[in-house]
Amino acid sequence: MKKFGTIWAIVFILGSSIAVAQDRAPAPLLPDRIPFVSPPGLSGIQVAQILGDPKQPTPYLIRVKLADGARIPPHTHPDARNSTVLTGTLYVGFGETFMESRVVAVPTGGVYVAPEGVPHYLWAKDGEVIYQEAGTGPTGVAFVKP
Repeated sequence: MKKFGTIWAIVFILGSSIAVAQDRAPAPLLPDRIPFVSPPGLSGIQVAQILGDPKQPTPYLIRVKLADGARIPPHTHPDARNSTVLTGTLYVGFGETFMESRVVAVPTGGVYVAPEGVPHYLWAKDGEVIYQEAGTGPTGVAFVKP
């Protein structure tokens, strides 16, 4: 992991800056100030970049909201991702085909890992789900072709 050479740094998060210095503490990013966007072609899904830049070779943190019943089809990432469920129950499955019978429930507070290059899929089967993913970029999403 890349280390910072000085304690003086300014981190820009979604257009607002957080100053990190010896005389000031970083300002928190509160939930009601997180701007979510809807990726094209994925109904009921919203994503927010929280920390870092997923396109750069540095750590990043994103947050994802799935509406009740929303699904993310089988896909892979070029990096391993660690995900923590913040609210709801997230159903996770692994493989190139979405199979309802093979999902595992990950409740609020639960964590799952999506290894680098391993196809997986997600489902908000029982209501809205919010989860947070951390990884090290550069990253992306490659959907599995049916």
